[in-house]
Amino acid sequence: MLPNSSSSPRLIRLHKPSGLIKALAGGGDSSSAVLKRKRPPRLDIPVVFLEEKDAKDVAEEQLEVEGDGYSVCCKKGRRDVMEDRYSALVGLHGDSNQAYFGIFDGHGGAKAAEFAADNLNKNIIDELKRRENDAAADDEIQQAVRSGYLTTDSEFLKRDLRGGACCVTALIIRGNLVVSNAGDCRAVSSRGGVAEALTSDHRPSREDERDRIETLGGFVECRNGVWRVLGSLAVSRGIGDQYLKQWVTAEPETKVLRLEQEHEFLLLASDGLWDKGETKIFCYPDSIRDSLQVSNQEAVDKARQWCINTNKPQPLTACRKLVDLAVSRGSTDDISVMLIQLGRFC
Repeated sequence: MLPNSSSSPRLIRLHKPSGLIKALAGGGDSSSAVLKRKRPPRLDIPVVFLEEKDAKDVAEEQLEVEGDGYSVCCKKGRRDVMEDRYSALVGLHGDSNQAYFGIFDGHGGAKAAEFAADNLNKNIIDELKRRENDAAADDEIQQAVRSGYLTTDSEFLKRDLRGGACCVTALIIRGNLVVSNAGDCRAVSSRGGVAEALTSDHRPSREDERDRIETLGGFVECRNGVWRVLGSLAVSRGIGDQYLKQWVTAEPETKVLRLEQEHEFLLLASDGLWDKGETKIFCYPDSIRDSLQVSNQEAVDKARQWCINTNKPQPLTACRKLVDLAVSRGSTDDISVMLIQLGRFC
């Protein structure tokens, strides 16, 4: 499905999550959760909904878009329905040098990713307008983005829809690049050919994320070769995931930097680019896990071949080549890659 499609897939109810609410309610309040060595029950989250797709969606194996200063390539993985979405707005507040971009990786269906793609930009922009007098300050911009993420999460949860979404966004405003993420979608910039990770994946294996979850009375364990929150979810932050919301926060981590001439381009990508899909890595530490996948520098090097020091830059081809690289490494997930030409906005 296209990200801005006005049609929504019909939902087919399979069964009710009987006993699940009661299981979660037994966790108690946060004060008692400090005595946390008594684990809450392991969640076996049921598949409550499947999405029914139109005939045109079946044929939509790959989506390619070239816009003003950005290019996107999205490829459907092994699932019947594409769960990734993207968002792009150029010309914020009537200024062609201000823009917003996002990649959203859904899990448990595409509803959360679709909702975030449609609403997160509006909520962030509304917050920026509300703080307009102080919007030039880095901390105010970060707070506006934070509020936008949390508001989007709250609005989605009120709809009582299943599933969740990892998000990575880039806001270009007043010469600043503001990059935020919640989950394992990643942002990597090329600065004079050197890859610079602007986000850190939110995985349960991260020591600080594990500590945060355990402090809240939850636990992290390895299941099916992957570290998971309460043995269920392989990411520790994101929008949605209402049954794990006590432990899976939508609060983003944000980095603000001043755009300089040496900033060549920015890559935003879902974990389908960085992850090896179904390959079992048996809960290796992140440093070893990352060495088995497409690295940040490798992605930058591959993209630069088509974008830098060439008479005819082909950023869309660069996105396509990165998708192909991930597939050649064994990725079976949805793969979405966006390349933003930062020189266009300097």
